[in-house]
Parts: sequence; C-alpha cells; structure tokens
Amino acid sequence: VQLQASGGGWVQAGGSLRLSCAASGRYFSSHGMAWFRQAPRKEREFVVGINWSGHSTRYTDSVKGRFGISRDNAKNTVYLQMNSLKPEDTAVYYCAAATSTSTIVSINTGDYAYWGQGTLVTVSS
Repeated sequence: VQLQASGGGWVQAGGSLRLSCAASGRYFSSHGMAWFRQAPRKEREFVVGINWSGHSTRYTDSVKGRFGISRDNAKNTVYLQMNSLKPEDTAVYYCAAATSTSTIVSINTGDYAYWGQGTLVTVSS
C-alpha cells in the first residue's frame, strides 16, 4: 500500500488548508485512516482519524471544531480540512492506514501499518 499526501504549504494564522492522501490498492476502503503530525523536536502525535466507512471519527482536543476529516472510498482518498489554523499547528502531517479493519479509531502509531511521506504545514503568526 502506498500513501501519497499532498496539500501542505504556508498560511497565515486564521487561514485554511486542505490536505489529501491518496492510497493505492484495495486496502484503503476496508481500513481506517488517520492523520498524525510531528512538530520540530516533538514526538509524532495523533490528530484525527476515521474508520473505514466514514461513520466514526476521532479528534484530538486541540483541533476539535477547527479540523474535519472525510474520505472518499471510490477515489481511495482521505481529506483533512484545516480551518482557523494556529502557529502551533505547524508540523509535518502524515497520513496513515490502520493495521486492522476495526471500526474503532486508534490514536496509537503502532496501530497503523502504512504511512505517507508527510507534507509540511507552516502557519505564521
């Protein structure tokens, strides 16, 4: 499975960006997906995840009400809409595909088998 993330860039605080993650193969439609991020000198952290059907999502508290995740299984693509961006959102964002077909969205990196290459989001104050 290959994951290709795109859509990162530079934006001023309060702005918006939309990230996309395109997946190859049939794996995508039966597995949960998530976005993680890693800021300089910090550990990779869970941001948001969505189960295979799109009916269950999970957000880290710091992005609730500002970020939205969605998926299009026909296009093998998961999206992350980021609004009201803050400087503390600056990080490399990674998409990941879950190891299992569970409907529960995991926040743990170890529960994700495949990772994209990351896309940099920079939010200036």
